[in-house]
Amino acid sequence: MEITQLLPEFGGLIWTLLAFVIALSVIVAIHEYGHYIVGRWSGIHADVFSLGFGPVLLSRVDKRGTRWQLAALPFGGYVKFKGDSNAASGTSDEEVMRQMTAEERRQTMTGAPLWARAATVAAGPVFNFALTILLFTGIFMFQGKVAEPLTVGELRATPSVQELQVGDVLLGIEGTATPSFDDAEGFEAFLEGLPQQNTLTYDVERDGARMEVTGPYVYPPVVSQVVPRSAAIDAGMEAGDVIMSIDGVPIFAFDQLKQRVESSDGETLGLEVWRNGEILDLALTPKRTDEPLPDGGFQTVYRIGIVGGMVFEPATEAAGPVEAVQGAVLRTYDIAAGSLSGLWHMIAGNISSCNLSGPIGIAETSGAMASQGGQSFLTFIAVLSTAVGLLNLFPVPVLDGGHLVFYAYEAVAGKPPSDKALRMLMSVGLVLILSLMVFALTNDLFCP
Repeated sequence: MEITQLLPEFGGLIWTLLAFVIALSVIVAIHEYGHYIVGRWSGIHADVFSLGFGPVLLSRVDKRGTRWQLAALPFGGYVKFKGDSNAASGTSDEEVMRQMTAEERRQTMTGAPLWARAATVAAGPVFNFALTILLFTGIFMFQGKVAEPLTVGELRATPSVQELQVGDVLLGIEGTATPSFDDAEGFEAFLEGLPQQNTLTYDVERDGARMEVTGPYVYPPVVSQVVPRSAAIDAGMEAGDVIMSIDGVPIFAFDQLKQRVESSDGETLGLEVWRNGEILDLALTPKRTDEPLPDGGFQTVYRIGIVGGMVFEPATEAAGPVEAVQGAVLRTYDIAAGSLSGLWHMIAGNISSCNLSGPIGIAETSGAMASQGGQSFLTFIAVLSTAVGLLNLFPVPVLDGGHLVFYAYEAVAGKPPSDKALRMLMSVGLVLILSLMVFALTNDLFCP
């Protein structure tokens, strides 16, 4: 193999690693800054704020005496508070503590009041959730909301007859009036009543005049986004592709594609794909996927890993900040609830443990999302930030949640756990975390 053949793969690897490092660095920086700033507000002094581990590349000491540093291994970070024996802030350096005055001890994690320690520890995950909400708020405000009445904002390229134009107001399709797009149930029922055929008759208002035009099916088998680590990625599908037939059978609606994939039982499908006027023949094998249900359960189905879309992008109008924040909070809650539900069902054996990704899977996903545009990458960071915040709240020693459990014990018992108990519990927590990392990495290497 010539070196020129390796360059695209090498470039893809570099892009994946860069995207992963950027995403992780943003999330870790926000998490650790939460610890730092709430600790500072609570009277706890930080000696070191480090982004990364290992040899220090850059550093500076601010006017408060905190050293801010960038280290060589960009896969995490930490805040080391005054008096800590290590970066985990789990135990204090007893010799150093004995030499401190009462005022100096108050500036340490060990010497600070219980409320200050608990607030400082909880701040890391809270800041992760805040980052998610902030990113989704920005995304929702940038996207806007679908304008009423439903109007053509941008047309997708398809091989079908297309007489719709940008600015057309959709009054009806095939003789049925178009319901409000905000009425999810009504709009879904409207779509289900449409015939699944290559072209439909659209009743539109154009420049003040009402007319009938011909256009493709409302939700054609078009690819608006390709899901990372999916069968579609493996087959070389791209955003903008239109699937014309499956195993020689023509299809015109995304639902037809979905039904055929779900009934494939994992057998390889032959697709005829239209891409920018060119016809391609692709083969892909649907993958078993565990998807959440509205009631909190899961269903196992076959998927190829694409996101569909309408034959046109609807025109949008600005979304207000209050509406955007409300949507962002709800989205963050849904991600957290879905993650916890998925973890529970994995433990119970109801769904495959392959749903748990490790560093390789996360890196691949970050690269794929970054390649699909800034908005997709920001969405990935938001989702990953919620996952990091949620993971850190687990009641496992070494994690923030474990420290909060220790503080809860101290609040009830009137004294902290003994040093011997702390060392033992921290060792157990470290073993659990390392075991989880090894398990997730095994999934990355061996799961289909």
